[in-house]
Amino acid sequence: MKLIVAEYKDVPSLYHAAEAFRDKGYTHFETYSPFPIHGMDRAMGLKQSKLGWISICGGLIGCLSGISLQTWVATKAYALVISGKPLASFPAFIPVTFELSILFTAFATVFGMFALNKLPEWYHVIFNHSRFHLVTSHGFFISVEDKDPKYDESTISALFKQTGGETIEVVTDEN
Repeated sequence: MKLIVAEYKDVPSLYHAAEAFRDKGYTHFETYSPFPIHGMDRAMGLKQSKLGWISICGGLIGCLSGISLQTWVATKAYALVISGKPLASFPAFIPVTFELSILFTAFATVFGMFALNKLPEWYHVIFNHSRFHLVTSHGFFISVEDKDPKYDESTISALFKQTGGETIEVVTDEN
């Protein structure tokens, strides 16, 4: 794998560079910053995340499993007739159903996020960049992967320079 990486001096220049790469048709590029940047997904042209759907599915599974488990226990496994009350008393099921919904939503969200972000990722080529350690404090970077259909080092370097990129560097696995 090979990347070409440029460093930017601040958030607005990184944001506008991401828009420029999106507008030029690049699809396999990534931005790095020490904090989340509002609107960067839109600037990069990324689609809406599927994590919300994963979370709601986890919550619905938790809700259905809570109701199903309690209904089965109350009517079949351990049926107790007390004072003529119905076997399946749904108001009594609300606390457990709510808690299982929250638990399953939390698990679905965490594991869904890990899956969508392809985590844990112990190594990436960008870690070989000479100044990438600055991304944890005050560095802003854009990288373009060689699997991008429009990957051409000279064209990308020119676009980096045009958008204010500094410290342009080609990074490979061999560095």
